[in-house]
Amino acid sequence: MIIGAVVLAAGKSERMGKNKLLLRFDGKLLIENVLDALTIAGINDQVLVVGHKPGEIIGAVRSRLNTLKIGINTNYEQGMTSSFQIGLRSLPHVDTAFLVLGDEPIFDPKVLRFLIEKMEKSRGEALIVSPIHREKRGHPLLFHSQLFPEIRDLKNPQTIRDVVYRHADKLVTVEAPRWTVMDIDTPHDYNRICKSMKTSQTP
Repeated sequence: MIIGAVVLAAGKSERMGKNKLLLRFDGKLLIENVLDALTIAGINDQVLVVGHKPGEIIGAVRSRLNTLKIGINTNYEQGMTSSFQIGLRSLPHVDTAFLVLGDEPIFDPKVLRFLIEKMEKSRGEALIVSPIHREKRGHPLLFHSQLFPEIRDLKNPQTIRDVVYRHADKLVTVEAPRWTVMDIDTPHDYNRICKSMKTSQTP
């Protein structure tokens, strides 16, 4: 099974006041942590979808451009669905694709592999695999290619959530760590998560 990933990095980061994907987290830029985790998990078909001030993000990942695909969403203000659609168009050959939020502060390759394993073992019964933490669904979501045409054909205001609801009988959830329901939107979020990381790493 060929696995791809669409990493969403098109937003304005308005509540942060600057591009949050370029914040440093655990010694790297936030976006680098996400891309590295995908590579460690064996997911080499990666598309990074940028939108607002795309040069900032592209410049930060310039050393990866020999393998990393870039999609540019000029309609990024329409939301993540439009970005995911652009990313999927760059992955016509994959069997499944992750929808990845670029601002997930922690991204464990072991969880990604477990989600892939769940999809593989379902033998076609699962079209969507989602992590879940304390009954809250999180990210990244893994979609089977059977759903790609439906996702690509969504028209605003339809969203990916609508696709998930329509195929609820083909959704498999996997209990996962708290990071799967976390993201960074504000300076407070960033400082709190950095502080919690330092605490957890103290001997």
